[in-house]
Amino acid sequence: MVETIPMTRELAIVLLLLCAAIIMFARNKPRMDVVALIMIAALPLFGILTIDEALAGFSDKNVILIALLFVIGDGLVRTGIAQRVGDWLVAKAGRQETRLIPLLMLLVAGFGCFMSSTGVVAIFIPIVLRMCQNANIAASRLMMPLAFAALMSGMMTLVATPPNLIVHGELVRRGLEGFSFFSFTPFGLPILIIAILYMLATRNLFGKRATSSSQPQRPHLASWVEEYALNNREARLRVLPKSTLIGKTLEELDLRATAGINILSIERSRTFGRKLVIPRRDTQLNEGDIILLDVTNIPSNAEELCEIHGLQIMPLSGTYFTDRSQEIGMAEVMIPAASQLIDKTVVEAQFRTEYNLAVVGLKRGQTAFEGSISNERFQIGDTLLVIGPWRYINRLKDEFQNLLLLNLPEEVDQVIPIPARAPHALIVLGLVIFLLITNVIPNVLAALIGCLLLGLFRCITMDAAYRSIHWPSLILIVGMLPFALALQKTGGVTIAANALLEIVGDSSPRIVLIGLFAATAILGLFISNTATAVLMAPVALALADGLSASPYPFAMTVALAASAAFMTPVSSPVNTLVIGPGNYTFFDFVKIGVPMTLATMIITVFLVPILLPF
Repeated sequence: MVETIPMTRELAIVLLLLCAAIIMFARNKPRMDVVALIMIAALPLFGILTIDEALAGFSDKNVILIALLFVIGDGLVRTGIAQRVGDWLVAKAGRQETRLIPLLMLLVAGFGCFMSSTGVVAIFIPIVLRMCQNANIAASRLMMPLAFAALMSGMMTLVATPPNLIVHGELVRRGLEGFSFFSFTPFGLPILIIAILYMLATRNLFGKRATSSSQPQRPHLASWVEEYALNNREARLRVLPKSTLIGKTLEELDLRATAGINILSIERSRTFGRKLVIPRRDTQLNEGDIILLDVTNIPSNAEELCEIHGLQIMPLSGTYFTDRSQEIGMAEVMIPAASQLIDKTVVEAQFRTEYNLAVVGLKRGQTAFEGSISNERFQIGDTLLVIGPWRYINRLKDEFQNLLLLNLPEEVDQVIPIPARAPHALIVLGLVIFLLITNVIPNVLAALIGCLLLGLFRCITMDAAYRSIHWPSLILIVGMLPFALALQKTGGVTIAANALLEIVGDSSPRIVLIGLFAATAILGLFISNTATAVLMAPVALALADGLSASPYPFAMTVALAASAAFMTPVSSPVNTLVIGPGNYTFFDFVKIGVPMTLATMIITVFLVPILLPF
């Protein structure tokens, strides 16, 4: 039996502070990370912990691991891997949440079987945010399914979460055979299926579909295409082996003057994929080049050009190269009063040579010119629509003397900074996952090596790495960690365990499982699931001894309950990470998490005695 410990002044203070924190979390005043900092200060002030103990969370390896995984996740975003995964999910599910939620949860749970659930969430947060943006879905509708799927991944395999290994180790320490790698899977899969159905049924509680903000919205590329009458003015032409253009420079061809054709960019083959070439006067055309053209009248000019010069028309999948928005962007600029471009045409101003951009639209007042603008002279106040690579569009911010940058489209926020580094980021991610699965080195060291390699391969910069870390989430985790130590030092955990033994010790085995699950889940509200497993595993085996029953159903119940940390945003770091992106409150987790926890308990109490008899 567990040693009886009386209520002390120190324990009363800890419980009062814990209640105060929960009340502030529930009211969401002040911010959750501020509450965490208040608790870090309060515990040493009341003499419960030393200052070193209260601040120990800042050096906790799991906190550092989460921070490092944020960096790895940002590396996946910057290289476009996150975009491709999100695009794949959206392509498979479309905008249908009834397909998107199950696919997302299955994918996250699959990853979580072999690596840290907090790591999975840190990596998937930017992926999900992009999916929400593309599918016009409020992030709150997908962030909680993401968190719950990551928690349930801990119910799938032996290495999926530390509580499983702790319970397994306690069995081995007692001289018993531990759990196998897939011992948890028969319990985790049914729970995951029920969770998917539950998320689909309750998704309307997460918020409505994203709607337009009351703030002024930036235009989209498609709106500019319509506004400047650019439809049916684009073409992609491949340079065939017989083409007369091969080896000639753009200055020699002078297609703008001879055919009213404006070459916007050139796609050129390389070892891996294709690269975009900026057209300059001395740029030579090669066999296999794909020329992106803006012409006044596509049907006649493009077909005629193909016949004369040996070209082939290539398909288009968007409107006016909106399908190329990762490489090519647009911007609206205005001609100021002191501009040297006034009274010059596009050719006279040598606009492409000066800015590496092409002028494809002109608006004077509210009227947009239709057709060719090559011979139109710029006037004060003219608005130009320019097109070209994003890096040159961004340089327009410094051209305030001759051009004033008026507007950038929404698509600028979705541009992948370094897509060419995607293979390097994939290799690094594969290495990190391998190290996490095999446990060759500590997880935090594996993540640190991954971050250093991402920096070495220029997948991420130091400044971007610092910006990628969600500091409020880390502060919240750090602030709640000292409570586990405080409860242990003051005897609070021992009192709770002793009370459980007294309440359910003489009951039937299934009732004992219910009490054990409930106690583990409730304890997990206040301390980490790892600490919960450490404290409850011995209690579970003591209950089995008292009932002269097999220890395995009791040990499995503790492991599953430790992963059922659905009820509050501070029950698990996984929940904490999605608070900000999902814009959740404390009670969002309560109203969704409590029924999910009860469902998990019912499934556990039903299945465990069947698969692991008493």
